[in-house]
Amino acid sequence: MKPRRLSAEKWKGIGKALLRLAIPALFATASFASSRTLDQQSGATPYAGKFARDIDRHNPNAMVDVIVQFKVTPTAQHYQRMSARGATLKSKLHSIKAASFRIPVSALAQLQSDPDVLYVSPDRQVRLSDYESFASAVEADVAAQQYGFDGTGVGVAVIDSGVADHADFHTASGTRVIHSESFVPGITSAVDAYGHGTHVSGIIGGNGSASGSGSGYSKQIVGMAPNVNIINLRVLDQNGAGTDSLVIAAIQRAIALKTQYNIRVINLSLGRPVFESYTLDPLCQAVEQAWAAGIVVVVAAGNDGRDDSMGTRGFATIGAPGNDPAVITVGATRTMGTAPRGDDAIASYSSKGPTLLDHIVKPDIVAPGNRIGSLIVKNSTLDVANPSLEIPPTGTCTGTCTTKYFRLSGTSMATPVVSGAVALMLQSDPTLTPDTVKARIMKTAWKGFGVYCNSYDVYNNLYTNQYDIFTYGAGYLDVDAALASSDVATGVALSPTATYNSANNTVSIVNTSSVTWGTSVVWGSSIVWGTSIIWGNSVLSANSVVWGNSVVWGNTVDTGFSVVWGNSIVWGSSTATSAFSDGQDGEN
Repeated sequence: MKPRRLSAEKWKGIGKALLRLAIPALFATASFASSRTLDQQSGATPYAGKFARDIDRHNPNAMVDVIVQFKVTPTAQHYQRMSARGATLKSKLHSIKAASFRIPVSALAQLQSDPDVLYVSPDRQVRLSDYESFASAVEADVAAQQYGFDGTGVGVAVIDSGVADHADFHTASGTRVIHSESFVPGITSAVDAYGHGTHVSGIIGGNGSASGSGSGYSKQIVGMAPNVNIINLRVLDQNGAGTDSLVIAAIQRAIALKTQYNIRVINLSLGRPVFESYTLDPLCQAVEQAWAAGIVVVVAAGNDGRDDSMGTRGFATIGAPGNDPAVITVGATRTMGTAPRGDDAIASYSSKGPTLLDHIVKPDIVAPGNRIGSLIVKNSTLDVANPSLEIPPTGTCTGTCTTKYFRLSGTSMATPVVSGAVALMLQSDPTLTPDTVKARIMKTAWKGFGVYCNSYDVYNNLYTNQYDIFTYGAGYLDVDAALASSDVATGVALSPTATYNSANNTVSIVNTSSVTWGTSVVWGSSIVWGTSIIWGNSVLSANSVVWGNSVVWGNTVDTGFSVVWGNSIVWGSSTATSAFSDGQDGEN
């Protein structure tokens, strides 16, 4: 991910041009019930019209791919009506009362007057969000010794670029990749041609057998839950690209297969920019359905934390569906190549909150994501493009020495660390709800970071990061502490909302869902967010004032301030939905 370096005048010009495209900010105070009651309880400002602003309607003779959300689950009558308008059905997305269509631009106007149509959005593309060990940093090695959990019996659905056969998924009775299915049009194989989904799956559940005795590797490279079952749902092609509708279809499939394979976790190391409130975004509606079905959804925050193109210093760059308050959104840290976590630091590329439009406090948690070693798919797109990232054996081998691992960086790598931790928690207590899992992880997170840190990318550009809840959420994943916790969330664990008070120039977090902990510990209190970490010029206190008299986006006349707190604009120009990581070798 190359840093963007333009002159101040050019940035100013870009900012003015983009602000002319401004859309009204949508505020959501979030309370979880169902995908539709979220709209009602959040208090979100109704969207102007039924169409997302990024639908290209300039050429009436063109065809566009859209997702149409209906007010009721679409029936044969709805499909007949769409067909009469010239629309071709691509897929039924009934979990969110929707379907994807290819439709003439000239026919879109008819949808505006259709009383059964709720919202129409493009079928946007999604993108993927020295080798460092992550187990010690999150106390996973301590947890393994103390509790002995390995994910046995728990199913994790990996919605990604597929999963290739690898020795680290093998057991005496066969493979732990117990179901494979492709949603990529025209491709029936669910094997990983890109190389991302296999790497992600290895972080979740690789057992390290290929790096064991006689392999030539000096130490085993083992995943978080080395006996977990992987459900492989491929949505990304050989270039790591896919669309909203493919991801939604895979989420639907995971819900349908939940009982058969005991799917308790969905890992989404992918996403795209935010274009509307989470209450309207079809990806967000889909993850809420999975959450309501009892599946913990873990999502990458995104890799845009270095992006200052809007003058926000990387803030407000969380991708969708990581902007949804229900899910666990994960940012990335770098372990500095050492086992102790005391010297660990935020990765400068890790996207920061609050989310655009809704101002949800994200990410929820951070975990190691820089230069993470995991499973390789030889001759995959990532491997061919980045041979320097391979981790070859360096010792004596029994038989032929072959490379079985390579390293990647990004929030895509941090996300499966958390997914694996969740699998351990659910093995420990299968009765845990997604809300209790999320709340325990956030409450028990390690909060011992400093105030500021510096980092350098591969081009030796310096980045300075300030630690705050929009950078690393509730703190650093601590698996041992999460497993030791017995707290139960009696309510929902929605991420809180940030609000700006122009009277005293402060930003506060507001809890709208009354999540409580059995006794007297209330969500959003200092027990969850910490009391001793200094952020800017203020200390987070019981009244949840985040920034005190310091607002990192400058003053109200700055472009960055307007982007985050004023008339928030559509972020960036890319609609791509793909993996939140690429071939760049992390940072120093």
